[in-house]
Amino acid sequence: MANQPTCFKPFDPGNMRAISCFSFIFLFITSQLFAGVTVKNLKTEHLVNPMGIDTSQPRFTWQLDTDRHGTSVRSYILVVGNDSLAVGMGNGNTALKGTDGSFQMPVVYDGLPLQPFTRYYWSVRIQDETGEWTGWSVPASFETGMMDQRNWKGAWITDSHDYTIKPAPWFRKEFTSEKKIESARAYIAVAGLYELTINGRRVGDHRLDPMYTRFDRRNLYVTHDVTDHLQSGNNVIGVLLGNGWYNHQSTAVWFFDKAPWRARPRFCMDLRITYSDGTVETIATGQDWQTTASPVIFNSIYTAEHYDARSEQPGWDKPGFKAERWRNATLTAAPSQNISAQVLHPIRNVLEIQPVDVRKVDENTWLYDFGRNMAGVTKLKLSGPEGTVVRLKHTERLDSAGRADMSNIDVHYRPTDDSDPFQTDIVILSGKGEDEFMPRFNYKGFQFVEVSTDKPLEMTAANLTAYFMHSDVPPVGRIHSSSTTLNKIWSASNASYLSNLHGYPTDCPQREKNGWTGDAHIAIETGLYNFDGITVYEKWLDDHRDEQQPNGVLPAIIPTSGWGYHWANGPDWTSTIAIIPWNIYLFYGDSRILEENYDNLRRYVDYIDSKSPEGITDWGLGDWVPVKSVTPREFTSSTYYYIDALILSKSARILGMEADHEKYAALAEKIRNAVNNKYFNPQTGIYGTGLQTELSVALHWGLVPDGHRAQVAANLAKRVMADNKHIDVGLLGTKTILNALSDNGYADLAYEVAAQETFPSWGWWIVNGATTFFENWPLDAKSDISMNHIMFGEINAWYYKALGGLFPDEANPGFRNVILKPRFVAGLDHFSAEHDGPFGTIVSSWEKNRGRITYRVEIPAGSTATLHLEADDIREGGRKIGENRHIRTLESEGRNVKLMLASGKYEFNLKTDKKY
Repeated sequence: MANQPTCFKPFDPGNMRAISCFSFIFLFITSQLFAGVTVKNLKTEHLVNPMGIDTSQPRFTWQLDTDRHGTSVRSYILVVGNDSLAVGMGNGNTALKGTDGSFQMPVVYDGLPLQPFTRYYWSVRIQDETGEWTGWSVPASFETGMMDQRNWKGAWITDSHDYTIKPAPWFRKEFTSEKKIESARAYIAVAGLYELTINGRRVGDHRLDPMYTRFDRRNLYVTHDVTDHLQSGNNVIGVLLGNGWYNHQSTAVWFFDKAPWRARPRFCMDLRITYSDGTVETIATGQDWQTTASPVIFNSIYTAEHYDARSEQPGWDKPGFKAERWRNATLTAAPSQNISAQVLHPIRNVLEIQPVDVRKVDENTWLYDFGRNMAGVTKLKLSGPEGTVVRLKHTERLDSAGRADMSNIDVHYRPTDDSDPFQTDIVILSGKGEDEFMPRFNYKGFQFVEVSTDKPLEMTAANLTAYFMHSDVPPVGRIHSSSTTLNKIWSASNASYLSNLHGYPTDCPQREKNGWTGDAHIAIETGLYNFDGITVYEKWLDDHRDEQQPNGVLPAIIPTSGWGYHWANGPDWTSTIAIIPWNIYLFYGDSRILEENYDNLRRYVDYIDSKSPEGITDWGLGDWVPVKSVTPREFTSSTYYYIDALILSKSARILGMEADHEKYAALAEKIRNAVNNKYFNPQTGIYGTGLQTELSVALHWGLVPDGHRAQVAANLAKRVMADNKHIDVGLLGTKTILNALSDNGYADLAYEVAAQETFPSWGWWIVNGATTFFENWPLDAKSDISMNHIMFGEINAWYYKALGGLFPDEANPGFRNVILKPRFVAGLDHFSAEHDGPFGTIVSSWEKNRGRITYRVEIPAGSTATLHLEADDIREGGRKIGENRHIRTLESEGRNVKLMLASGKYEFNLKTDKKY
């Protein structure tokens, strides 16, 4: 059963209030009358009821809710319209239909042209495998935004053309609204960052909006429902602008202070009010807006924020405020000619964290320990004499004296003076009671905060709170096992992944905050198994297209001010243009990202082909931060060149470009042969000198010639044994080492490597207190020593793939068919993996008990699974597998069996002679 219905207030298209309480209950009850199968979890553009989308062909997805085995979709009808009640009863302006032969998730809208500023509702019903139709789903909604840049009414405004000014500007606009308001939307595009208030109330809970882009080529606008913020009579809009990456006033080695787009922050805003009589009024930005300096006297996305509470002007964003000494705003140019909707999961303060320890260092210094590493901010609440200066120094570690130590994260900072200390907020107290400060336009990476004051003050745990802040992507994966270390590794890698997701994937949340491409494609499966990240990655691939040069070259960090085209941007790093769209396609079954980036990938591959016609390239960065052994860069770069060409050929076939498919399949094979001719010894089964990275890369990425996989895998196992069952790889090798072992008959050995707790290993970090993943393997490394890096995070995805055996099926992507290949490894008593895919929750869980294994599987309605098992005897629900009509044997040879499972829940009991 779905959740109980909620009564809605009278019509408001902003939140589906068009459905009256009675109507909603009627639709809810009607949908439940078809008790066998119901439709749930409707999404548009992979979001729930999104507002302000610009696409003319939105994508629709849904799931089925049933306890029945074998439920599948024979056909569907989807209706779209403006009347929620009519749509809920199957009547709309547009009807989309599909049968099993044409049904693909997502379903793409192909109806009447969508109009701007319009709320649409949609509902769907499906015909199941028995021929029965479900009831119509409770309607979902989406609302269009501008749709066309010519629909903007407002002008771009700023307070000055001088980007060296430090204080952040306030803007205000007072206006009168006398008629009854039906709904209101704020559309705001910003070069920089913003915080929006109306009548003194902050609008929304997003942080660091809009997301970082290549500002001179693309800018994002955000849509807010502000109906409840407006009042009859006088109203005031308040906007505070921050620098973000647009006006980088801090200096570091990447030259963002010299970015070609750099300017004073600016914005354009339309407040579109729809009245009950059907008329529309737009309050738009212009020279009549007022501006002045705010108490945010300095802000840097890279370093910190400074705040002077003495400069506060209470009521500045409320009606009746006397805006004395404020001046009119300045008209300015748009930062680019491409203003598009921001359609993704926003950044939020997701988790509030209290200190686990507070220690008084001296009369003026207090040290706060929050017990875990994170990305985010702290909120200070403190009283003190007027003018008291408070410094909050955020660090990941302490020095030998127990003080906050910045030395591992400030190495790339190049300050010109001491006015902008790294990761150190500065607050000047007002002396008027308790002051409250939390950075609006910055985030940091930290566990410890050293608070120092220039006057003695008493402090407690209540004075400082931390917030874990990141793109608020919904969790879609869960892991649990009998190993405490495994569970902690999984949690720590997720913490690092989220710490490095702020509208784009980054390497670290403190030292750089850069969108390093290599880190991101290595971690893509870890991200997608655990979080619903498609909207963030789609935005980041927009950034790729904006940064790509005409010749096809991409920079190593994206977005960039121009740094990264000269170093570190070979195929081993910038294969993001291939690997990320391909994995999005596998996990979501959505080919739009392949289509949007196809030409970019083709130009990238063509560029490498023009420079390396023989199929071998040494363009790249190599197996970054290895434990000890160094794999030839040419080998790994040529391998990624092969991967790119192969993905391009597969994408061409999916998109119906058969000539391109054949062309790039031939190129991929040429590269593969070239690499094998140079690096593979078919007599010995060794690649190069037989390093872990060399052998595992060849196995994992499909370089090994037919008939040699077992030989190469055996050599890899021998090498790992010789290395005392520990890793000897760098970044690229961490992607392949565990997978290559477990996929080629050495799952037990792979788990032994993964479970190590001595150096070098992931467990070594954990037993030494890590709550996030580190950048280097030694705890006492002298360089590359961030304590919050996701780049070695593939082990997390490996848990799902090797232990849970959970894979997407390339032939039926989006988990329409699930591949299950669980490995019941020695040393682990039980393991469970769950993943919420497009069709619903997939469960793969096993437990050992006295020589038998209980294996539980759950396959969501509308999908199937191909299960590979190895056992001496297999039973399901106490019966032989042949007695269950929802299980079909595809192959059976000795102890190996391949089964096709219809949707539903299963409990297998396996007997095996293998000793665990």
